[in-house]
Amino acid sequence: MSEHVIGVIGGSGLYEMEGLTDIRSVAVETPFGAPSDEFMTGVLDGVRMVFLPRHGRGHRLLPSEVNFRANIYGMKKLGVSRIISVSAVGSMREEIEPGHIVIPDQFIDRTNATRANTFFGGGVVAHVQFADPVCAELSGCLYDAAEAAGATVHRGGTYICMEGPAFSTRAESTLYRSFGVSVIGMTNIPEAKLAREAEICYGVIALATDYDCWHQSHDDVSVEAILAIIKKNVAMAKSIIKHAVSRIGAGRTCPCESALQYAIITDRSIIPAEARERLDLIIGRYL
Repeated sequence: MSEHVIGVIGGSGLYEMEGLTDIRSVAVETPFGAPSDEFMTGVLDGVRMVFLPRHGRGHRLLPSEVNFRANIYGMKKLGVSRIISVSAVGSMREEIEPGHIVIPDQFIDRTNATRANTFFGGGVVAHVQFADPVCAELSGCLYDAAEAAGATVHRGGTYICMEGPAFSTRAESTLYRSFGVSVIGMTNIPEAKLAREAEICYGVIALATDYDCWHQSHDDVSVEAILAIIKKNVAMAKSIIKHAVSRIGAGRTCPCESALQYAIITDRSIIPAEARERLDLIIGRYL
């Protein structure tokens, strides 16, 4: 069996995929509280997999209620080196039709700062590079996997992360389109930031479900419409993941695995013992 571990964060149905064996439920404790739910582990084509329903089983957590730090910490604790985020999004471009797949490579953060977005603080300061917020190598694998799965897929694009739970106003939707973004969602920030701090490669399979509310010739976004598209896209997402697993090698040559090498600013001699213990999984090798 391959030594690398691939994590998948998304809907709870994703780990019910054909070919997944040795499925187990694992409860993980973290210094940052409880993750969204128990993690599901399994083996797919000889590769260890870890799955987590972002909003908890039954979709019970608002985007702003998701404990992103605990989720990413839990993935790290279970040995995950790459995370595939599966996310429903609204399309902000005509050519990205509902049902299409986008592999974004940039983010704009429009959340309202109520989400804990860093592992650091409490005596330790670190500033990671985030100019390129997803792993280019992993994202390339996801794009190739989407093509192999027969999806209509768009390479690159900007994901704007808004605060929920309400969808955009028409004025906001028009404003965001003026930014030149490709898709809009509510969950990939701070998920991507925390993955970078944890030195985990991060890539996104964004499932376009609607045209938000900017498109005059299409109905405004509704939960009913979104659920209908998501149901159709779950099978595609599973197929993309299965194709991606066979393309992702065990070794990493990207900069993600050493993101903290020069990021920790604090004098090592004054880092509090509590902070050292709390962050040992994240920064232990640099101390």
